[in-house]
Amino acid sequence: MCAEFINLTMENLADEHLCCIIRSKKKHPGVEAKRLWLQQRLKEGHTFRKLNKKATVFIEYAPLASAWVPIRGENYMYIYCLWVESKEKGNGYGKALLEYCIQDAKAKGKSGICMLGATKQKAWLSDQSFAKKYGFQIVDTAHAYELLALSFDGTFPHFNETAKKQQIENTVLTIYYDMQCPFIYQKIEKLQQYCEEHVIPATFLKVDSLQEAKQLPCVFNNFAVFYKGQFQTVNLLDVATLEKILKK
Repeated sequence: MCAEFINLTMENLADEHLCCIIRSKKKHPGVEAKRLWLQQRLKEGHTFRKLNKKATVFIEYAPLASAWVPIRGENYMYIYCLWVESKEKGNGYGKALLEYCIQDAKAKGKSGICMLGATKQKAWLSDQSFAKKYGFQIVDTAHAYELLALSFDGTFPHFNETAKKQQIENTVLTIYYDMQCPFIYQKIEKLQQYCEEHVIPATFLKVDSLQEAKQLPCVFNNFAVFYKGQFQTVNLLDVATLEKILKK
């Protein structure tokens, strides 16, 4: 293993920096929620590989069969997040992390690797133009979202039919979320507070199991928003963006 990088394990999880750009000397509730989430996921083959210093440089992926996304595919890996913060770019870290994932998938006899993309690059999704340089291609679509895959054997994954529905019966603001991303904890807290203060009917649904995630009525990468029964975005929301959605 390259000395510049380290993989999280059950032995080092409690002490390692989790990379996201939350900076706090005290324990941050979002980071600790992510740490608890990872305790279970690491047992399922989840990989979190990071630069061996306090920086936002990491890749996070898992066997698709145990990835909390409404995507199916025989023997695939799924990339949740590949992130290199701007001040660390230019050092080849993104290349090293993605190539590690590709070699790891091949060594484990996987059929390929997939990730969530979109017709137009969206915040909180990995850089799909970068992935396409490595041979990732669009293999399925769900409205404005795309499933990108790098196949080793000619087989391809696909969105569940439920994910393509992108509609629910509930017409009030509805947000599905899990605790994979450290930012989610504080985002949910602020959105709940805003809705309470402005008397906005809202439903916040925490996804607590793999089965729930696989059956979601929309694309999902740890967050999904509906309003008036229609899917809106997988982007984490701030109040300003939420207000724009509520005006629709």
